[in-house]
Amino acid sequence: MLSEAARKAGVDVLMPCGGQGRCGRCAVVVESGAVRRRSTQRLSPDDVAAGYALACQTTVEEGDEVVIFVPPQEKIERRLKESKRAEKVALPFPYDLHDQPLRKYAITLDPPSLQDQTDDWSRLKRELARRYDLQNLQASLPVLQKLGVALREGNWTVTVVVELDAFDRPEGPPRVIDVLPGEHLESLWAIAIDIGTTSNHVWLVDLISGKVMSQKADYNGQIARGEDVISRIIYASKGGLEELQQLVMETLNRLIKQAAREKHISPDEIYKAVVAGNSTMMHLFAGIPPEPIRLVPFITVVNQLPSFEAREVGLGINPQGTIDFLPGIASYVGADITAGVVSSQMCNVGDLSLFVDIGTNGEMVLGDCSWLISCACSAGPAFEGAGVVHGMRATAGAIEEVWINPEDYEIAYRVIGDEKPRGICGSGLISLMAEMFVSGVSDKSGNVNLNLPTKRVRKGEHGAEYVVAWADETAIGQDIVITKVDIDNLMRAKAAIYAGFSVLARSVGLSLADVGQVLIGGAFGQYINVSNAILIGLLPDKPFESFHFLGNTSVRGAYMALLSREMRQRVTEAGQMMTYLELSADNTFFDEFNAAMFLPHTDLSQFPSVAKMLEGRE
Repeated sequence: MLSEAARKAGVDVLMPCGGQGRCGRCAVVVESGAVRRRSTQRLSPDDVAAGYALACQTTVEEGDEVVIFVPPQEKIERRLKESKRAEKVALPFPYDLHDQPLRKYAITLDPPSLQDQTDDWSRLKRELARRYDLQNLQASLPVLQKLGVALREGNWTVTVVVELDAFDRPEGPPRVIDVLPGEHLESLWAIAIDIGTTSNHVWLVDLISGKVMSQKADYNGQIARGEDVISRIIYASKGGLEELQQLVMETLNRLIKQAAREKHISPDEIYKAVVAGNSTMMHLFAGIPPEPIRLVPFITVVNQLPSFEAREVGLGINPQGTIDFLPGIASYVGADITAGVVSSQMCNVGDLSLFVDIGTNGEMVLGDCSWLISCACSAGPAFEGAGVVHGMRATAGAIEEVWINPEDYEIAYRVIGDEKPRGICGSGLISLMAEMFVSGVSDKSGNVNLNLPTKRVRKGEHGAEYVVAWADETAIGQDIVITKVDIDNLMRAKAAIYAGFSVLARSVGLSLADVGQVLIGGAFGQYINVSNAILIGLLPDKPFESFHFLGNTSVRGAYMALLSREMRQRVTEAGQMMTYLELSADNTFFDEFNAAMFLPHTDLSQFPSVAKMLEGRE
């Protein structure tokens, strides 16, 4: 494949669909030589005539030489709103350093002599046992290799970093992670990590105070090989597992270095990481083949990874530092959800709560913490901007909100960064769907009304479409539109999520009307306009005060588990309490999905506020 040849040549070609030929974003130009195109699904006849080919679907004819031009690739950049200011994180509960399994001890040893020939390691163990009752102390070879030098550089005073126990070995024995010359008790560093399908987050924590001292985030480097988990699983199964692990590790290690540099420390001073993420991301992080996740009966290799040392996967903290993985539940309900259940505090309310994380998958948990039931629906990456002609991530140049005048069908919009638009992000797509529906540009099936007296509705290459921005207004030099195909993709995504809500409630003999609060996790949730989301049938029709947008509950849950043994235990207990409902095995899901494939729904009684608004319009 041309994509493989490019990779070996050190040329990066983005493949957001994981090399399946579905997205068309790996288009290259064959300038000379003969190639065989296995698929031209995303190319027009004019494109092929001009030499375009999909790198993931094109091979070189045997014995021939070709010259390939790779057009400039999409630049991945952080949303300005996220990058300019970090969220201030308050301590989630009273913090006690003595609840920490990670400790530092400064100790001065009597130096050896001709009369006292005790070896360095025995001398250190003896004194730590005498002063701090540390019994059966263990050390790895790298620690022993630096012990003698540290003792003599520190004039027999050293600071010993000790892990008293790990979550999966609560009885110990204690383990020496590092030995530093001199006394260094002023700080003790660890990190909380969320490995998201779209973005990775790292919080640097000082365990002396318990405070988050730095927050860093960036897009997961794996995006170049698949927008969603299924695309990445497919890519991994075709020999890309090692590359995917390397890409996520490069992203995380870059963030760790940035956080460490900000606080003027070395990454080697970070001695522990607590990691949360969905099941696929956890498998890829650990280099475990994830293919069983997408194959019937959809089983993970492991839901609870054992803790191990950072050097085993190349995470850029102290090589002997411990990585503690939070537990997942099933193939599509992972540790990000167990972490979210705890950090959302849904168990502290005593009310029936619906916790949902909307992303490339829609994961949800229903219950009052005397019981919990969970499921996941494949929403796909439409709300992340993929599968939409002019869809894009929430970065500078993305249209994030729109307003359509029902009198003349003209549009106003707001763009991230206050610059010329380059596309439409997820929040903008929700807003656009809602505005098109209420203004009459589209009907409840998502069909664009071509009979309206405006040039903004027209027939395009992909069928009926609505022009959001004219070419002379945009940064890309062409009209930004939404097509019927785009709308269908968005309708399927929102229908899958709402159907998941409905089936989950019905499976325990309840309805969405019984839900007291809706807790929405994930970065995307922070930018959803509740009115618009209800209007299109993405969220249940409930009073605004019922909705609570919590941001990244996954990294927050990892942070809480890092601070406290009790909170770490609560995450495990939440997972043990949770029943998993596999929607593909539920006969009612397909019916609920079809019912939700309308704006907002075929059953308007489930959306009384929308029904009332539509009556007023008529």
